[in-house]
Amino acid sequence: MVLESTGGYEAALIAALLRDGVSVHRADPRAASYFIRSLGRRGKTDQLDALALARYGAERQASLRLFQIPEADQQALQALLSRRADLVAMRMAEQNRARHPGYADACLKASLKAALKFLNAQLAKLEHRIEELIAQSPALSAKFAVMTGVKGVGKHTACALLAGMPELGTLARRQAASLAGCAPHPKDSGKTQGYRAARGGRGNVKRALFMAAMSARNYNPKLKEFFERLVLNGKKPMVALVAVMRKLIVILNAKLRDHAYA
Repeated sequence: MVLESTGGYEAALIAALLRDGVSVHRADPRAASYFIRSLGRRGKTDQLDALALARYGAERQASLRLFQIPEADQQALQALLSRRADLVAMRMAEQNRARHPGYADACLKASLKAALKFLNAQLAKLEHRIEELIAQSPALSAKFAVMTGVKGVGKHTACALLAGMPELGTLARRQAASLAGCAPHPKDSGKTQGYRAARGGRGNVKRALFMAAMSARNYNPKLKEFFERLVLNGKKPMVALVAVMRKLIVILNAKLRDHAYA
């Protein structure tokens, strides 16, 4: 069965199909959209989309990754982190309003203060629950300890990687870099060599890894030396920082793999 990701609403269908022994591929909406566009179709209906997805599955079945339901602890961590991201976004919005001159009224200020107090309390409860969940899970706690043992990787980055990239430790180095969104992709044509940009990847993982690379650039001696050498050789600081991200995810993948075989 091939279906599209629909923001989590497909989860119940996937679970039912897997219980009945039906293999499932959850297609990236962008990949499916590009495939449908390549067929030269302009019309869009549910029936046309279903036919196109069936053709996509038939033609690409040899390379499609089959969906695997995460372990219960993994699912719980993903849900907690998703909710935490929602609350962080709400807190940022309220903080921005609190600084806006249009909210100078005393009643509005009191409302914003109460809202921020509530959001901070909810975030504290969630973070406590996240720490508790990781501590109670042997698999998650072991991976968490390995990742936070690398200078530059804090608890928030480790949690984001645990939830957003559970395959880490089982991948080849290029696969790990590509999934994390920090692998440079060629853009050449004939004798022209285009700018190789790091595109795609999992957004939540990429954001967490960027912050970790910023820290590692300053506090991890080996990665700091690596970053500075690239800049001295003429690389732009942002390009060098993406290279640190790539180096960091490859290191974490290798350490988790070695830990699994230890």
